[in-house]
Amino acid sequence: MGPGYFREIRWSPVQVSITSAPNGGTSYYDQYVNFTQGECISNEFGYNVCTETGTFNGPTLNAGTYWLNLQNASVPSGDPVYWDENSGPSEAEESSVGTIPSEAFTVLGSTTSTCEPVEAEPANTARVATIPPSPTQSYHVLYNFTGGADGASPSTGLVIDASGNLYGTTSGGGPSGGGTVFKLTSRSSGWTFSRLYSFSGANGATPDSTLVRGADGALYGTTLYGGLGDGVLFGLSPAGEVLPSVFSNWLETLLYSFTGGSDGASPGGSLVLDSAGNIFGNAAMAGVNHGGTLYEFTNGGIQVLHAFPTSFQDGATPIGVVNGSDGLYGITASGGTQRAGTLYTTAGGYQVLHSFLGMDPEGSPTSLAADQVGNLYGATSYSYVVCTAPGPPTTFYGSSIFQSSSPDWDPLILKNNDFIPFTPVTSWVSTDALGNVFGTTDNYGIQGLGEVFSLTCCWNYTDLHDFLGSPSDGAQPMASPVVDSQGNIYGTTLNGGTYGFGVVWEISP
Repeated sequence: MGPGYFREIRWSPVQVSITSAPNGGTSYYDQYVNFTQGECISNEFGYNVCTETGTFNGPTLNAGTYWLNLQNASVPSGDPVYWDENSGPSEAEESSVGTIPSEAFTVLGSTTSTCEPVEAEPANTARVATIPPSPTQSYHVLYNFTGGADGASPSTGLVIDASGNLYGTTSGGGPSGGGTVFKLTSRSSGWTFSRLYSFSGANGATPDSTLVRGADGALYGTTLYGGLGDGVLFGLSPAGEVLPSVFSNWLETLLYSFTGGSDGASPGGSLVLDSAGNIFGNAAMAGVNHGGTLYEFTNGGIQVLHAFPTSFQDGATPIGVVNGSDGLYGITASGGTQRAGTLYTTAGGYQVLHSFLGMDPEGSPTSLAADQVGNLYGATSYSYVVCTAPGPPTTFYGSSIFQSSSPDWDPLILKNNDFIPFTPVTSWVSTDALGNVFGTTDNYGIQGLGEVFSLTCCWNYTDLHDFLGSPSDGAQPMASPVVDSQGNIYGTTLNGGTYGFGVVWEISP
């Protein structure tokens, strides 16, 4: 693009942050902004230099140097763009290459915030009736992690076998600190804990997917790190001789070690295991387009089914897949037309079904589940800024639960959680055989330590439990709950419990 070239484009929203240092530091503003671009010329490095004009409802900035960071910029021409002018009394400082994601600017005098006071949008109650928990319901902590050889800080959900035994992982702890795989066995006298496996790094580290269980009793999962360095896909099977020990290790098969190249990096999220033993999952990073991958493990190797993103509209940073009635469905944490994540499917070939707005109440997706008739249910998180001039703005956070169904797949918001200042809120959901939705929310509830909820037919919302934290209860659930055939609900928390390293809990009907 030569000097003097002019164009003006209305961009889709991009997320920006104003901080005290490049790519970090104290954050003064973090929201989505629409920009108008014009007067693009080529600089000495061969990159486009354009005037970007945008307005935002942010804080009053005193004189000083700040950094404007683009967190999800997308340039249709493929050329990087950096800030060359800023509205208001400021002067730009070019970086060594003149490219995003960071550009310094100096405010020479005080600026006035353009904030206008707004009211928080009320929770969506049109589709939800709130009902009290059943008086016969009971909550129990089944196990308190010590942070030692048993593991620490479970951040994934549980899987149940036909006998009602529970299997899960911890993100840390164990002899080498790389996390563990554990089993809780249901007995007439209560629950017995056993550690099945511990990760050391070469065999994986920091398991971060809820396990899936094969017909032969083998367990499959992923780790965020370890192996060649970018995470692994592993399988576990019982040893031929089970020793009478709480630490009777199972046998691990390292199915695949991610390279951080075209295969992806940082595998995680929910997995799908089909009847033939093929495993489908996501790697959140790397891939040929640097936005993660959707893969299939079959015949001892990885086949990349999709490399995110293939276009401006495509998602990026995939965070899990579920098995729908006619194929795989999944969500991404970013990308899409609004850069706030997508809902996609492989049914009939890969296609994006919906681009999330990122703003209340639709938000950005965090979790996905499917019922037996093809409906999808998910959770989103979002934030918005409320300004009360002349004081600083306050960021409020929320989380919503949605239903998405054929043919349009547009999310129907079933429930919005109340708005919380200062602390992000995330929810995770699952379904049972009857199509009821069960979920957890972190940083929420009476103590702000999380809650368990259900959404039953038509839709009735029940707050099943509010976590109280140490020493008697868990805190901060980080994964979807699971429900057995008798209606018992099980899950984990990252923190809390007797030793502060998380718990496994049960809610009985």
